[in-house]
Amino acid sequence: MKIKVGVFFGGNSVEHEISVITMNQAISSLDPEKYEIVPIYIAKNGVMYTGDDLLDLYSFRDMEVLLKRCYQVAVVNDGKGVKVMRCPAPWIGKRVLNTIDVAFPIVHGTNCEDGTIAGFVTLLGIPFVGPDILASSIGMDKILQKKILRQSGISVVDFVPFYSVEYIKDEEKILKEIEEKLEYPVIVKPGNLGSSVGIRKAKNKVELEEAIEFAMEFADRIIVEKAVENLKEINCSVIGNLTETEASICEEPFFSDEILSYTDKYIGDGKTKGGTIGGGKAGSAKLGGQKGGAKGGNTQFANKKIPADISKEKTEEIQKLAQEVFKVLGCSGVSRIDFLIDTKTDKVYVNEINTIPGALSYYLWEATGKSFEKELDEIIEIAIKRHRDKEKLTFSYDQNILAMQGGAKGAKGGKTGKI
Repeated sequence: MKIKVGVFFGGNSVEHEISVITMNQAISSLDPEKYEIVPIYIAKNGVMYTGDDLLDLYSFRDMEVLLKRCYQVAVVNDGKGVKVMRCPAPWIGKRVLNTIDVAFPIVHGTNCEDGTIAGFVTLLGIPFVGPDILASSIGMDKILQKKILRQSGISVVDFVPFYSVEYIKDEEKILKEIEEKLEYPVIVKPGNLGSSVGIRKAKNKVELEEAIEFAMEFADRIIVEKAVENLKEINCSVIGNLTETEASICEEPFFSDEILSYTDKYIGDGKTKGGTIGGGKAGSAKLGGQKGGAKGGNTQFANKKIPADISKEKTEEIQKLAQEVFKVLGCSGVSRIDFLIDTKTDKVYVNEINTIPGALSYYLWEATGKSFEKELDEIIEIAIKRHRDKEKLTFSYDQNILAMQGGAKGAKGGKTGKI
């Protein structure tokens, strides 16, 4: 019997479209002999849909037509399993459209990757791929993440965090703190966004003010970091759980400006063959139609060099550090950890973790020797094992204290009273 995999994607996020693309990549590599795909598309207004047309990337070019051909649904646990049900219920025809055995959230950004979807699928009570609520939340929160890593003895660049309301209330105080603790240039980022959204570099106070105002358009918490001037960026992916991890080969991303932008990540500069999104056939379900492009040595594609142009010793250092970050933050499934190397001092800093990376970092694993199909098998198996282990733990008691005589008495030291 096939495992029914509910693939959740979309969501109310600035990375909505990237989620759709990553979903399309993944479903093309899930073994049809082992899995039945149940697509659950979350529209930007939060409404869920299912339907076979959601599996075709080209159909998303006309959302109005697409959604008319799909069913609006609710995903619920009715005590007998997780059901995909038409919502509202139809007058005629079946209400239950499908069932789900394993949830596979393929979402990016706020209101999705930040623990929102992890919380939802946790309540459904079924195995789910990827990090749990806590790891998802920390992974998305650049400020809390850096504090935890620093406390764990892992190097991160110096930073100053603050709330937007604090800045609005006393702008000069915040600016003074930044200039006292950090030297220009600095990088200004929203505190809880991914994909390089809302990020700018500032070389002086005027640029700093402009960068903060820009970042505040996307988030209510801001982080300002000391920029690494002699910079080489390196990324490494990790697959595993809390006890066993495996690190991929390293990549070196290239960018057209002083910082890696959203366009660099997902569109390319138009000069790289295939770009990242634009090139190739949608039917290939791979970014830029470049499946397998990472295989076979030092290949540059989609503005990346794989493997990265670093020594064997530095590669091993980063791979070990990537696995340590993965475990410290309590991750599961597949993540990508981004590093900053100061080429002048050779010091490595952890920049951030992406707990549900775009393309699920398939290109790094193919370059390492693991097919996308094998990668997906492994992270689904990890999800199922975690769920089985979790079922052995105690989360509630069979006894109902409210049904016991005087059960409510003394609970807070007061009288029983009425409920």
